[in-house]
Amino acid sequence: MEQYKQEFIEFMVESDVLKFGEFTLKSGRKSPFFMNAGAYVTGTQLMKLGEYYAKAIHDTYGLDFDVLFGPAYKGIPLSVATTMAISNLYGKDIRYCSNRKEVKDHGDTGILLGSKLKDGDKVVIIEDVTTSGKSIEETFPIIKAQADVEVIGLMVSLNRMEVGKGNVKCALDEVKDLYGIDANAIVTMDEVTEHLYNKECKGKIVIDDKIKSAIDAYYAQYGAKS
Repeated sequence: MEQYKQEFIEFMVESDVLKFGEFTLKSGRKSPFFMNAGAYVTGTQLMKLGEYYAKAIHDTYGLDFDVLFGPAYKGIPLSVATTMAISNLYGKDIRYCSNRKEVKDHGDTGILLGSKLKDGDKVVIIEDVTTSGKSIEETFPIIKAQADVEVIGLMVSLNRMEVGKGNVKCALDEVKDLYGIDANAIVTMDEVTEHLYNKECKGKIVIDDKIKSAIDAYYAQYGAKS
């Protein structure tokens, strides 16, 4: 596993973004882990987060694209932080773009924030996590309605690796099937478990035998088929 992935896993735990225990998800599932990207709240955290996304996007898609699109609302700071990191790390200026929840009819009008989309633009979408693919279902038509663009990929921070709405494949694979775009994550839950199992982080063992057993049981029930 790449060094930046190992660092990112520990960064999520240290930032209280990724927690382990007993959680009830919106879907009603009882999960032994929970991710809340809203816990990234400081300038230092956002700077580091943008760098991890930038490295993953660079490794996965290269830099031959024009726009990083972050769906409202959580995708807005992600797209801003990551375009800044791409500039700092690789010297490439990528435009950022996000959508508004409501169309603005005065001043900077329209449904978009940041850069406008232009015909021929290559776009990468950036999100925190995709569990059901619902946000892409809302976002993809908005992007396609603005200009004749090519959406080359989606990058999220964590692949939960559990079945999506179709109850067979994970949400990222469903996105690939539905929209024909490559969908990837900085890290997968397999990588998280591998890296943290019986390893001290924040002064304690984050995934001990009990949590590991709960994770295994969760994926026995909800794990996506590869």
